[in-house]
Amino acid sequence: MTGMLSVRHKGASVSELTGYYLGDIMKNVMRIFSVVLLVLVGTVFATGPAALLHMLVPKMGSLTWLIIILLYYFLATLLPIDKVIGKLYPIFGVCLIIMCIGVAGGIIAEGYSIPELTLANLHPAKTPIWPFMFITVACGAISGFHATQSPMMARCLKREKDGRRVFYGAMVAEGVIALIWAAGGVAFYQSTGGLSNALAQNTANGVVYEICHTLLGPVGAVLAMIGVIACPITSGDTAFRSARLTIADWFKINQTDGKLRLFLTAPLLLVGGILSQMDFNIIWRYFSWSNQTLAMIALWTAASYLYKAGKNYFICAVPATFMSAVTFTYILMAPEGFRLPQQISYIAGGIFAAFCLGTFLFATKKGNPDSDSPPLNPNLAGE
Repeated sequence: MTGMLSVRHKGASVSELTGYYLGDIMKNVMRIFSVVLLVLVGTVFATGPAALLHMLVPKMGSLTWLIIILLYYFLATLLPIDKVIGKLYPIFGVCLIIMCIGVAGGIIAEGYSIPELTLANLHPAKTPIWPFMFITVACGAISGFHATQSPMMARCLKREKDGRRVFYGAMVAEGVIALIWAAGGVAFYQSTGGLSNALAQNTANGVVYEICHTLLGPVGAVLAMIGVIACPITSGDTAFRSARLTIADWFKINQTDGKLRLFLTAPLLLVGGILSQMDFNIIWRYFSWSNQTLAMIALWTAASYLYKAGKNYFICAVPATFMSAVTFTYILMAPEGFRLPQQISYIAGGIFAAFCLGTFLFATKKGNPDSDSPPLNPNLAGE
């Protein structure tokens, strides 16, 4: 929805789209959320690949790899999209395909048993499924981060028809990758408890390395690991780039000027470098919540567009209401949130979701459907 909206609104960023459909207050909220989320994404997707590369090439320390990745992010953020990202992404895409086929095929070929789905709570610490699971799955379920990326791709499309393959195709591919690693993890370690113990002992990077090396052997492990490394790197580089473009749209900074691009790029990478030295788990938790919160706002934006276009807006309003309850309930009871009792958080989350839906329905009854496009921002084309 965000990608196609951006295509039809001349490449507008998600925050600008939000402002047009939900008003200036939500536009500013979305701007802040977008920049914070994108910097967090760039940070977590620099430290993770650095640790994995260190496992492949132990002679080079994690810090060395981190610096190399951040330097690549700097170039990918600063230079026109066809100079770096456009040339490397086809290679990264092939690596991802090899990784998916290799891990999924290895699980099947080696005869691992994938546990059956169950409604029971199998979390070792009995953390409640609602709302924690929906935040933990993050991009594999719904992704505000991808909503910020879609406009960048919208500016690269030659025709609107390509949006189905690019935006819908990417969404399906993301879900497939998430399912392969979820199935692979619990099958390889025989249960969710076994996977949890492995994560506690070896960290996520160690688990990825062990699975790839055991299933595919040394050569296959390298190929699969490159795919695993490519996945976060292709998120980190575009995250910082999207942050630059969001700030540029926010303050109307013309990005055709290389010096102005550098003026925005350098501070973003500096902040990312500083955050990379903090506790990864804490950064990841805030990323997960802000990611889903931004997705919730994007869904309300899409619902508003569908209403203005005279189409069935409930296809976005229903999941928007669901995610409103998820994100609000989570931040009230999460350890990194307000740590309120479970029952209070559940009630407050339900009230917040009902309020959001009620406000939206009230606005639709009060307003008139209108499919006019917002005015073109002359700075949007600046890459």
